[in-house]
Order: sequence, then C-alpha cells, then structure tokens
Amino acid sequence: MAGYLTTHVLDTATGRPAAGMRITLYALDGGRRELAQVTTNADGRTDGPILPEARFAAGAYELVFHVGAWLDAQDAPGPAPRFLDEVPIRFGMAADDHYHVPLLVSPYGYSTYRGS
Repeated sequence: MAGYLTTHVLDTATGRPAAGMRITLYALDGGRRELAQVTTNADGRTDGPILPEARFAAGAYELVFHVGAWLDAQDAPGPAPRFLDEVPIRFGMAADDHYHVPLLVSPYGYSTYRGS
C-alpha cells in the first residue's frame, strides 16, 4: 500500500466544520512546487486525498490553509487586517502510510497534529 495525505478543518470558534476553505499543497524538494489546490466540503474535509496513493512520495511538504479569505467569506468577527491570513504547515512524510494533517482554527489561533 502506498501512502496518501488527507486533511480536515474545524472552526473552533463556532464548533463547526470549515466548509469552503481553499488549501494548497506544495512539495519542498529543493524549492517550492505546487502540487494541488483543493477546497473543503460541507464536512470540512476534501472530497478525496490531497495527495493520492498514485502520487505519493516521501519528502517534505507544505499545506497552506487560506484562513483569512475563508474568515472574510464567513463574515467572521475580527480586525482588519486579519490576525491570521495564510496558515502554512510544513511536515515530512517518510513512509508509505496515511498522513492526516488537520487544522483547528479560530480568528485568533490555530493548532494541528498528525491525525489518523
């Protein structure tokens, strides 16, 4: 079995999935190369893996969550400019495994972890 990458985004300020958030995946292999752009569905997840098994390769990656634009689209309270705009998460994938990198976000903070 080859590895693959998934994510989901939860809005901790409202306790709901972050539907409609744009996410960009980059490979960091001597540079920064865009691999995919996806948008979260009503459940705050993507409709399929961001990096499917057929394209999986060990290496360094970056997910960029476009939080500021999403908060603006939700008319979320907060100052202008937003405290959070683009939230980059850099991580490595070494083995053929399922990597799940979720984001918990509010207008003033975020956290992530390796999920299952």
